[in-house]
Amino acid sequence: MQVVGYETGGVGESDGGSDSDASRADAGATAAGSGGGLYVAADGEVEFVEAAPGTDLSFGLGDRRCAGTVHDGGHVPCDADDAPYCDAHSGVWVCARCTGTCLKDEMDCHEAHAMYLAAFAPDTFKVGVTRLWRLETRLREQGADRATHVRTFPDGRVAREVEAELASGPDLVDRVRVPTKLDGFGRDVDGAAWEALVDRFDPIDRFDLEYGLDLAERPVAETMAAGTVRGWKGRVLVLDRNGSTYAVDARSLVGYELTEEVPDRDLQSSLGAFGG
Repeated sequence: MQVVGYETGGVGESDGGSDSDASRADAGATAAGSGGGLYVAADGEVEFVEAAPGTDLSFGLGDRRCAGTVHDGGHVPCDADDAPYCDAHSGVWVCARCTGTCLKDEMDCHEAHAMYLAAFAPDTFKVGVTRLWRLETRLREQGADRATHVRTFPDGRVAREVEAELASGPDLVDRVRVPTKLDGFGRDVDGAAWEALVDRFDPIDRFDLEYGLDLAERPVAETMAAGTVRGWKGRVLVLDRNGSTYAVDARSLVGYELTEEVPDRDLQSSLGAFGG
């Protein structure tokens, strides 16, 4: 049983999307709910393993290899050692590199797009673009702490031209890596810096995003699939295990074989996780 994808909690659709830092939609399967979970494949069939808050996961991790591809709800496996995907199954969504000059044969983003600013604790601020109708969904997919909708554009081309211009400045980025996001777990956004940034724009709407994690300290980053699910923040799965709290980048699980035997290995305690 191999992990071939994941669904983030609380958004009701597979991870991925249509924004500049969107990850690959790993499963490509129909969403099974809004609680989050893993897509696993065996003998060509794909199933959804729920990982909603309160769920107990009890899997070990075996060998890891290319996750192959999911098409029309079925799984086509791959024996390549590269994980999560080999060269044949890797693909960068072309719109992720768009700066207003369409890289497709024909531009197809002919609908309203929103430009937003997103804050990731404590002080990383991102500019992004998404289709207007999925703005809050996209913010939750990324695990943003605060956000504001600042502009609306008639299509994606114009929106990405402005996004690229803003991202070239000193205050905003257009991509936030998972380790940077993890560094902010259990911490507050620098409110003064955030408001100073937002004041430069004319906000259309504001978002204070909650994920129900109730973290008093930063969880320990681990790759594992055993523990009680506390919740999700973006594609990060938060697990409680043996009195400590762990943060798992769901994409780091893609490609692994799941085993029934959970290894009794030493894990770093979350006590003092802010140190260093």
